[in-house]
Amino acid sequence: MSSLLGLSRLIDAINTWVGKLTMWLILAATLISAGNAVVRKAFSMSSNAMLEIQWYLFAGVFMLGAGYCLLQNAHVRIDFISSRLTARARNWIDVIGIVVVLFPLCILIIQLGWPLFTQALASGEMSSNAGGLIRWPVYALIPAGFALLLLQGVSELIKRIAFLKGLGPDQLSHEVHKSDDEKLMEELAAQVAAETAAAEANRKGT
Repeated sequence: MSSLLGLSRLIDAINTWVGKLTMWLILAATLISAGNAVVRKAFSMSSNAMLEIQWYLFAGVFMLGAGYCLLQNAHVRIDFISSRLTARARNWIDVIGIVVVLFPLCILIIQLGWPLFTQALASGEMSSNAGGLIRWPVYALIPAGFALLLLQGVSELIKRIAFLKGLGPDQLSHEVHKSDDEKLMEELAAQVAAETAAAEANRKGT
């Protein structure tokens, strides 16, 4: 199990790096969109290539960031139901969902998306819009994104099984996925509470 947990950590590191990269894609898309708007309004100029790169970047954020989203346990859950289940029940549901739904879906989309990418790469397919971009890079996002999601599914499955065997923490616990900001705020709140209690004790002592 230790070797599998090592594989899980490696996959987590890959998707963490990719996830942080996609954050810069959001900034790039925002700047390009703002630049396009300024140029269009100020100079009455427009570029299909610059317009299309926006949705290329937008697609990259969603496709490449899916694995990172799963890593951070940020996807949608029915909290009304899951909050009433035990930790073991939630992890068993995840195991079943990963094996029965996530893995087959990712494999199917990769199989369907790969020929689309290779055909566009071989033919040099271009956008139908004048001055538009070549298409294969955006098609490549489909198999790449689902491959990253599939890998993260493997990592999450390993972590769920480790928890069920008593060999790891509950990854579905909110404590595990607290951000650095949340942890800092809690530490500051605890420090303020301790100082307030100490000051109150000193006041009563005097």
